[in-house]
Amino acid sequence: MTTIEAGGIRLNVERLSGAPTPAPGPPQTVVLVHGIATDNLTSYYFTIAPALAAAGHDVLMYDQRGHGRSSRPPRGYGVEDFSSDLDALLDALALKEPVHLIGNSFGGTVALAYALRRPERVAGILMLESEPPTAAWAKKMSGILAGSAHQLHDERTLPWIEETYGRHEARLVRWATRLLHGTSIAEDIASCPVPAEESWQSLHVPVCAVYGAASDLADTAPWLESLLPRCRTVTVPGHGHSVLVGTPETVVPLLLDWLRDGHRELVAP
Repeated sequence: MTTIEAGGIRLNVERLSGAPTPAPGPPQTVVLVHGIATDNLTSYYFTIAPALAAAGHDVLMYDQRGHGRSSRPPRGYGVEDFSSDLDALLDALALKEPVHLIGNSFGGTVALAYALRRPERVAGILMLESEPPTAAWAKKMSGILAGSAHQLHDERTLPWIEETYGRHEARLVRWATRLLHGTSIAEDIASCPVPAEESWQSLHVPVCAVYGAASDLADTAPWLESLLPRCRTVTVPGHGHSVLVGTPETVVPLLLDWLRDGHRELVAP
């Protein structure tokens, strides 16, 4: 791992180089953007990242601000702040060609916001259990974060999580507690500007959205396909929100197909 100064924030970055004998198809630069609060780059490192590198792709993972080993400033957690970090990261790494963004949950929200802002830098987006940044999304997400922060004030919560889900999950929740109690993230998400819904019609970056069939977001697939000009959705049976860690063996083939040909096959109507 290495630390990169990007836009005044120290970002913890992990890079996996492509294999010497890549799979068929041109290698791509793939940037993996993780979720919020109880997530960091390790959710990719232990699931899909090695397979992407083994297929010859240049794989970048990073801890978003406030997460993992990256800086945790007390404020500055609107979607536009996370999007700016991604832009600064690509600049710091001197990546001139368009990259593929893979976003899990909130990471997909950041990826979409970034693509709307800098479409020339994005070759395609594959997002897992994600939704665009809208006013409804901001209200829902800030409520979830504020509720979690309140619950974590109860001293019984962490011992129960460790006993029920194990030490690894408890460690993630401890990191989330520092983020939720030590920053303005819930307030910033609630008040951050979001794109007007009609602006998404101008986004011609290809998008593949993957949802667990048991997820609350699965029903939004038709709406998303109507919102984004170049979008297809995939539903994974038997899974909910945790598609990435729950079934990486399903996600990896989807990703490899998307990187090889899938993103080129999506033509705007």
